[in-house]
Amino acid sequence: MLLDTASMYFRAFFGVPDIAGPDGTPVNAVRGLLDFVSRLVTDYQPTHLVCCWDDDWRPQWRVDLLPTYKAHRVVEEVETAPDVEEVPDPLGVQVPIIQQVLAAFGITVIGAPGYEADDVIGTLATGAGMPVDVVTGDRDLFQLVDDDAEVRVLYIARGVGRHERVDDAWVVAKYDVHARQYADFATLRGDASDGLPGVSGVGDKTAASLLGRHGDLAGIVAAAHDPDSGMAAGPRRKVKDAADYLAVAPRVVAVARELDLDRSHLDLPTSPADPDRLAALSEQYGLDSPVARLTAALARD
Repeated sequence: MLLDTASMYFRAFFGVPDIAGPDGTPVNAVRGLLDFVSRLVTDYQPTHLVCCWDDDWRPQWRVDLLPTYKAHRVVEEVETAPDVEEVPDPLGVQVPIIQQVLAAFGITVIGAPGYEADDVIGTLATGAGMPVDVVTGDRDLFQLVDDDAEVRVLYIARGVGRHERVDDAWVVAKYDVHARQYADFATLRGDASDGLPGVSGVGDKTAASLLGRHGDLAGIVAAAHDPDSGMAAGPRRKVKDAADYLAVAPRVVAVARELDLDRSHLDLPTSPADPDRLAALSEQYGLDSPVARLTAALARD
């Protein structure tokens, strides 16, 4: 089980009522994330679990290819470190607490310098040698769904308690494309939340139709330049006009799958790694109930 950690703690922050620890520190995202993990571990009983981390939420190499990438979320540009993302102050103070609590539990957290959590997930899901559940509210990760390799997405956009199990048939029913085509589909139609402009005038239906006829983005571009391809004049012009965007966007949208990551400590612990530290954090921040629930979930038979 691979957790898109930021996706989950953002949802916990906005979905769990405000609550403060004994010292006044807000802890709703901490409590919510712990309860999300407890529920998922209880329901799915994974043998391995990783909290995948955004070491760089807006990698410079993606920005160099497409300057609009996540640009609307930047509150401060930093030359020597990742740009500062717009995060509500009451959430920002909770992220270090989340890291400390996960470490005390012994739950593996993996990030990679210059890459997003999506890239860590893509790498760990590829060639995992076992069935993989990717937990995220980010539809970009639908590109990882692979029925043959038993990789699916547990999509939490409507909440962890109402998550959807995404396989290839689900993607086809929702978007009329196969999961292997999803990255090209997203490139074509764009995504304002990530600063991807897409091909002007091409929405979901046109993107799906083009992929259904031509297979992938390379086939679409080739058909646009082939007068005998049968592509209608409208889409042909739109694809040609977007040549500069289509030359770079696929590399921005595609998650990395070949990062050099340590896969040696991915087992889900059956008990906290540092009980004393966990008890101290629980007391300091008033986390007794969610800590107890996760401890019980880990002590599975």
